[in-house]
Amino acid sequence: MKFSALAAIVPEDLEQECIDAARELGAGGITILAGRGVSNTARKTFFGLTYDGSQSVLLMVLEKGLSLEVLKAIQKVIMPDNKDSSGIVFTLPLEHLGGIDFSQVEKFEQHLKNSQE
Repeated sequence: MKFSALAAIVPEDLEQECIDAARELGAGGITILAGRGVSNTARKTFFGLTYDGSQSVLLMVLEKGLSLEVLKAIQKVIMPDNKDSSGIVFTLPLEHLGGIDFSQVEKFEQHLKNSQE
């Protein structure tokens, strides 16, 4: 079985919707980090101060095939009109992995069996 690391940087207000989308597809543990970003176009607010908003960084380890499904589901949340994105999501292949919960591996194996049927 091959694994991927999925990282999604999403606006804080879309965090729970992205988590729900990932969990519906079978994602288990998700690490959530608070973040703050600077975009290429600054947004002006009150008194000329700029604010780009708070972001959440979602990190998860998934079976390779499942990671693509989760990526697409999160992309629908952060890019509903298929034009302007309010975040970014990407995967990276994992060569070595330790410490993953065996029950999660069993869920991944079941997902593989179901997708092959």
